[in-house]
Amino acid sequence: MRQRAGDDVTTGAAETAEVNENGSTRSAPPVPAGSEGEATGPVSPGASGSSREEGAPEVTATVRIPAFRVPFHPMGRPDAGTSASGIPVSDTPASDTPVSDTPASDTPASDTPASDTPEGNVSGRGAFAGEIGGVGVRVIEGETTKGRTTPADAAGAPPEGARAEGDGSGGETVVAGALPAGPSAGAPDATASPAEETDTTAEVRLPAPPRTPADDPPGTAAPAVRRSRVTTLMRTASVWLPPLLTVEGLIMYVLALRVAPGPWRGVDLAEVDGLGLVSALPGTAFAAIMLMIVAFFVTIAQNTDRKFLLLFQLAAITFALHGAAALVENEARFHTAYVHAGFVEYISRTGESSAILDARLAWPGFFALVAFVTKAAGITDLTTIMQWTPLLSNLLYLLPFVLILRQVVATTRARWFAALLFVIVQWIGQDYFSSQGFTYAVYLAFVAILLRWFGRVDPRGDLHGNLRGDLRGKPQPSRGLIRRAAARLGGLTPGELSRPTGVYDRSIMLIVLIGLFGIATASHQITPFMMLGILTGLLLFRRTSLSWGLPFLLGLVALSWISYQTVAFWSGHIDELFGDLGRVLDNLQSNTGDRIDGSDPEHAPVLTARLGICAVILALAATGLLRRLRRGVGDRAALLLLCTPVLALGLQNYGGEIGLRIYLFALPGACVLAAYAFFPNLPAATAGAPEETAPARGRFRFGPALTRRISLVSAAVCALALSMAFLVARYGNEQFERVSADEVAAMHYIYDHDKPSARVLYLVPLIGEEVTPAIPWGEKDFDRISYEQALVSRDPAQISSVIDKFRVSPPNTYLITTRGQAGYLQLNHNFPDDWASRFRTALDASPELKRVFTSDDAAVYTMKSFPEGVEIPEPGASTGIGDPTSPWTPIGLGALGVTWIALFAYELSVLRGRGRGRVSRARRWILLVAVPAFLVALVVIAERFVVIGAQQP
Repeated sequence: MRQRAGDDVTTGAAETAEVNENGSTRSAPPVPAGSEGEATGPVSPGASGSSREEGAPEVTATVRIPAFRVPFHPMGRPDAGTSASGIPVSDTPASDTPVSDTPASDTPASDTPASDTPEGNVSGRGAFAGEIGGVGVRVIEGETTKGRTTPADAAGAPPEGARAEGDGSGGETVVAGALPAGPSAGAPDATASPAEETDTTAEVRLPAPPRTPADDPPGTAAPAVRRSRVTTLMRTASVWLPPLLTVEGLIMYVLALRVAPGPWRGVDLAEVDGLGLVSALPGTAFAAIMLMIVAFFVTIAQNTDRKFLLLFQLAAITFALHGAAALVENEARFHTAYVHAGFVEYISRTGESSAILDARLAWPGFFALVAFVTKAAGITDLTTIMQWTPLLSNLLYLLPFVLILRQVVATTRARWFAALLFVIVQWIGQDYFSSQGFTYAVYLAFVAILLRWFGRVDPRGDLHGNLRGDLRGKPQPSRGLIRRAAARLGGLTPGELSRPTGVYDRSIMLIVLIGLFGIATASHQITPFMMLGILTGLLLFRRTSLSWGLPFLLGLVALSWISYQTVAFWSGHIDELFGDLGRVLDNLQSNTGDRIDGSDPEHAPVLTARLGICAVILALAATGLLRRLRRGVGDRAALLLLCTPVLALGLQNYGGEIGLRIYLFALPGACVLAAYAFFPNLPAATAGAPEETAPARGRFRFGPALTRRISLVSAAVCALALSMAFLVARYGNEQFERVSADEVAAMHYIYDHDKPSARVLYLVPLIGEEVTPAIPWGEKDFDRISYEQALVSRDPAQISSVIDKFRVSPPNTYLITTRGQAGYLQLNHNFPDDWASRFRTALDASPELKRVFTSDDAAVYTMKSFPEGVEIPEPGASTGIGDPTSPWTPIGLGALGVTWIALFAYELSVLRGRGRGRVSRARRWILLVAVPAFLVALVVIAERFVVIGAQQP
C-alpha cells in the first residue's frame, strides 16, 4: 500500500521504506525488536494502536514525504529531550535507527528486488521531530552510505533481506525512509524549498501489533533471530581450542605411557634398544606431543600475549618431554644421582663434609641445603625426589628464563618461541639431582636480575634501525675498518629494554645478586665463573649500570673459596687443576670425536642426533643474529649469553664434559637468537602502530601477512622436528642409564652387610680411566664402602681378572653385575648382545665364587672363602689431620674482609648516582682502601697455591 504525503497515515508498516528524490519507493531491510522493547511486524489497515482486528490482512506501508513539506531544524542536545526548534524529539536515540548510507540517487527504484539493496546507516548532522498526519516522524539530515550499520545500531540492525516481525510485546515499529534533506547542522531554522531538495532520512515509529502463529503462511518456518551456537563456537575457536587441545594432548600422553602395554599404548621397557626409550614409546605418545606443540602455535598465532595459557602449554610440553622417564620407570634414573643422595645422607648423619671422600664434597652447598631441608622435614628416602627432579628443575628454569625474555625487544611470537626452544633442546641431562642442576637455576636467576634491575641501554633509535639521535648528522669515520664497524654497531637499536627502578630496590637486588653468586660458589666448580663472565661481558658492552667494582668483588669470592675451602681437592694436584689451560683443540676432541668413536652402530645415531641438535640451534642463532642486524638491531646481551660460555673450552677438560656444560650455559642466548631466525621483527612502538615493524619489501619479498604465516609454519615444523630429536638425544642412553628395582635391591643387600666396611667391584673394559659406575652406587654409607674397578673382556668366559681382584681384596668384598653395566659395555665398547647372560653363567660356574643375591637384572657375588687371619678393615679416615696453610694466610684473611666490605660500599655508592660532590669524594676514599687490600688478598691466594700446591697429599 502506498500513501501520499499529506494523507492521513493510519496504516502500520512491517518493513522500512526508502524514498528517492524522484518519489519512487522500495522496501529496505527491517529492524528487529531491540533491547528497548521495540518490535517490528505487519500492521493491519486502519490500525493506529498496538492491536489489530482478527483476520485482518497484512499490509506494508510506504511513506513518501516531499522535502518542501518537511520543516528541518538542527538536532538539540541528546540529553535535553527537545530539539533546537523546541519540538519534542523521539524517545528513541537517532543512533538506534539503522538507515541507508547510500546517496538517494543510487537507491534503486521500487521495482528493484529488495535483496539487491545493502543495509546501511546514516550519520546525522541535524534533525526535526514532529507529527505527519498524526504519526510521529523524526527526520535526520545526512548522506546514505553503503555498508553495515554503525556500532550504535548494531544491536538492532537486521541482516540483509530479513523480514521485520512483531513479537506481540506492544512495542513500536520503525519505518525509515530516504528524504530530501534540509539545511546542514547549525543553520538557522528554515523550511526547505523544492529547488533546494537534498537527501534526508525520516524515521516513523508506529505501534507494533501483537503477533500470533496464525499470521505466518502455512509451511513457513520461524526465522532465526539468534546466532547459532555452532556459529558462536566457531567464531570463538581461537579462545577455547588451544587449551582444549593442550589438555587433550596431556591426557592422551599420560594414558599412552601409563596403561598396560598393547597396540598403540603402554611402554614395555624390555623393548628398549640402542636408540633408547624412543624405541619403546607408543605412537600415541608422539601424537600427543605434536598435538600440544600445535596447540602452542595456534596460541601464538593470535599475536596476543596470553601469558597464563602459554605458560600452561609450556609446562605441559615440559612434562611430556622431561617427565617421560618418571612416568614409565619406578626408580630414579641416572646412577650419579644416587651418589649425590649418599652425600646428603652422609652430611645429615655426620653433620660435616669431607673432600677426602670425594672432591665434590669440597663444594657442599647444594648437598648441605638438601640435608638441612630433608632432616627438618623428616624425609629419609630421596627416591621420589630424585625421580621427579628433572621435571621440576626444567619447570624451575622456565621462570627466570621468561623474565630474561621480558627484557629483550622482540615480538610476542619471538619471546614465547624462544621459551619453547629452551625446553625442547635441553637434552644433556644435567637437570638431575645434582649441584649442577641446582646452580643452573641460580645462574639463570643471576642473569635475569642483571638484565631486569641493572640493565642499561643507550637512547634508542627508531624501530627500523636508523641511527640514534646523538649520531645522526655527525660525520662518520672515513678511515679504519674497525672504527667504521664500531660506529655502525654503535648506531644499532638496542635489543634490550631498560626498566628504571629505585635506589632502594636496586640495593636489595644487589644483595640478592651477591648472595646468589655465593651460593653458586659454594655448590659448584664451573657455575660461578660462568656468572662472572656474563657480568664482565655486560660491563664491556655497556649493558649494565653496575660498576667494575662488582666483578672484582665476586672474582675474589670465587678465588678465595678455592684457595681456602678446597685445599683437600687441589693440594698436590695442581696439574689436574690447571693442566688443561689453553688446550682448546684437545678439550674439543674429547667432547666430540671421542664420544662417537667406538660406539655401537645402533647407538651411533643417538650421538649424531645430539651433535645435530647443537648444530641446528647454533645455525638458527647465527641466522637470527643476521636478520636482526639487517633490521638495525644489536642484540648484545643475547650474543654475550651465547659466546661467553665458549671461553671455558680453553680452561679445563672437566672429565670430558666441558663441552656439555658450555652447551648448557649457552642455551639461553642461543634460544633467543634462534627465535629471531623466524620472528626477527620488532614490536610496534605505539598502540596505534602496526603490530610489527619490518624493513621495506624488496622486489622478491612476500607481503607481511604471508611472511608471518610462512614464519609460523616454519617455526612449527622446526619445533616438531626438534622435539622428536630431543626424545632420541635425551633418552638415547636409557639402556644403561635406566635404574631398575632389582639393581637398587642388589645395592641395598650390600648396604645391609657393610659393617664395619665393604668393598664393591664394578665392571670396566679398561683399568685406569675414570669411569662412572653404571650402578646405583653410594646411596648409603658412602664413608664405609669403597668402589674399585674389575677388568672384564669381550669374551664373557674370561673371568680370571675378576678372580685375581678378589684374591687381593679383603673380606666383605662384593662383585655386582647388572643389566645397566652390560648395556654400557655393549653400546660404548661393542661387547656382544648376550654378554651379560654368558658372563653370569661363567661366574656361577666358578668354584671360588658364590652368588649371594640374584634377580633378573642384577646379581651379587663374593668369595666362598677368604684367607685366614685377614679381617675386615675399619673405614678409612674421612677427615685429614688439618688443612694445610701458609705463612701469609692470616694476613690474606684480613685483607679479604677489608676488600669485600670496601667494594660493596663502593657499589652501593654507585647506585646512588654518578654525580660529583660528597658521593664522588667518598668513592675515592673507598678506592684508596679497597685497591691495596685487594692486591694483598690476591697475592696471598697466589702464595697459597705455590706453597701448599707443592706439598704431597
